[in-house]
Amino acid sequence: MTTTLPSAGKAQKAAAEQAAWVSCSGCRSLVYGKRYTRLLRVCPECGAHARLDAPTRIAQLFDEGSARPVPVPATQHNPLDFVDQRPYAERLGQARARTGQQDAVLVVRGHIEGRPLVAAVMDFRFFGGSLGVAAGEAITTAAETALADRTPLLIVTASGGARMQEGALSLMQMAKTSNALAELDEAGLLTVTLVTDPTYGGVAASFATLSDVVVAEPGARMGFAGPRVIEQTIGQQLPEGFQTAEFLLEHGLVDDVWPRAELRARLSRLLAVADDPGPDWGAGEDDPAVRDSQLLDQLPAWDCVQLARESGRPTALEHIGFWLDGFVELHGDRAGEECPAVVGGLGRLDGLPVMVIGHQKGHTTAELVGRNFGMPSPAGYRKAARLMRLAAKLGVPVVTLIDTPGAYPGLTAEEKGQSVAIAESLRLMGSLPVPVVAVVTGEGGSGGALALGVADRVLMCANATYSVISPEGCAAILWKNAAEAAVAADELALDAASLLRLGVVDAVIPEPEGGGHTDTSAMSDSIRRAAVAALRELRSVTVSPAARRRRFRAFGLAQDVPAASGTRS
Repeated sequence: MTTTLPSAGKAQKAAAEQAAWVSCSGCRSLVYGKRYTRLLRVCPECGAHARLDAPTRIAQLFDEGSARPVPVPATQHNPLDFVDQRPYAERLGQARARTGQQDAVLVVRGHIEGRPLVAAVMDFRFFGGSLGVAAGEAITTAAETALADRTPLLIVTASGGARMQEGALSLMQMAKTSNALAELDEAGLLTVTLVTDPTYGGVAASFATLSDVVVAEPGARMGFAGPRVIEQTIGQQLPEGFQTAEFLLEHGLVDDVWPRAELRARLSRLLAVADDPGPDWGAGEDDPAVRDSQLLDQLPAWDCVQLARESGRPTALEHIGFWLDGFVELHGDRAGEECPAVVGGLGRLDGLPVMVIGHQKGHTTAELVGRNFGMPSPAGYRKAARLMRLAAKLGVPVVTLIDTPGAYPGLTAEEKGQSVAIAESLRLMGSLPVPVVAVVTGEGGSGGALALGVADRVLMCANATYSVISPEGCAAILWKNAAEAAVAADELALDAASLLRLGVVDAVIPEPEGGGHTDTSAMSDSIRRAAVAALRELRSVTVSPAARRRRFRAFGLAQDVPAASGTRS
């Protein structure tokens, strides 16, 4: 089927410009028509994002003149000869005449800020954006086109669900489109969903939520069942804001909420994950890390504990802000929770796309409480695992920043599988097919730290700590007196020099005199240079899970004693 981009969007824009004033559907404020158009149909008073038709959406997102329609194969017309109050064929003809489109999805190739992609854009005007055979074929065609072009796929959703007038054939489109996205996963191509209002039913339960990155416009609603159905089923009134973008973000079901005015720039940052800085990346960077423990000034272990816990040390987000360009933070475990104690996302480290994941604390009491003092819940580790799998799919190196007293030891954490979440993270990190660099920047507390520490290269800041247990905990258990924490710290050999001698860490990153909190920029720059040097080395060799596993396999063996003969090389 040959397609052209309809002129409905132009007509809508022209109508908005001709109207002297536009009434906001959210707050009912009157907005000057031309201003409303310049604001991309977003109310300046309440921020309500008006619905856009597919042609208008394409015009807003793509570089001017770059969008070209992709032909979609013909599908069955009215396969059931369905009739309700009127024949389906008659309704279909009216929808096509009203919108100038064959169905609810437009497929285009184009560029966003010069970066190529394929997009499938849904239009709520056409049968409420419902998923029928033609819409399913359009989504599938878009995925297959992205696969053939080796470019990312963007899906913009707007749908009330499946198209009832096409019966089981409509239902089958959920599996058809999901399988199409699976092929892009297997090919290592980035997929992004932009959720717009509304997105429900079979669309939400298939391709819309299967993308690598799922973002939503402010206020956009998404769910499997609609609010009225849920209220009727459970006999309860739903909370305010239920199923909105903000609700979904809070519950870890979308990666972020992006205002319409920022969509192009943020999408461009994501598309930059395909950038290749070339084989000479990082060649001019000096490595500040020390690999000989005798060259280190060894502080008493308890002094290191105090410095590692110093509230002024830079946090993971501050490190990320200092040395990553175009960072896009990704949220949520996609299973109903968002853990603020773990942060992560994609960015460019001196031009190299990387996935950075770290424990996040804070400086003030409010920040520390909000981040649970850097102690992750199971959702934090599951979020980290999701981001690591995305890095593996895209062939992007992983850098982790470790700074936690340990995993959260609370009741809810145990109920939701803290042990399993940590164990799965350990196994996953050992299996990643991409370079992995871990940096202990502050506290490295127990399994909660190691869950982000199974790396090809493990670096440690000079005043950081890394231990099986806190000194206080060790003293309370073995000395029966928490006041013996300083003695326990020394016995645990949790300081950087001791761990370098043991081979637990590969190198130590010097800190400014007095500790990293005295010059946060200098400390962050040292970590950046050390990470660049480690990644530069790993990019020059063949990275494999086998080598990473051998590294950890050797811990604890007597010198010159080989591993068991059954161990794979």
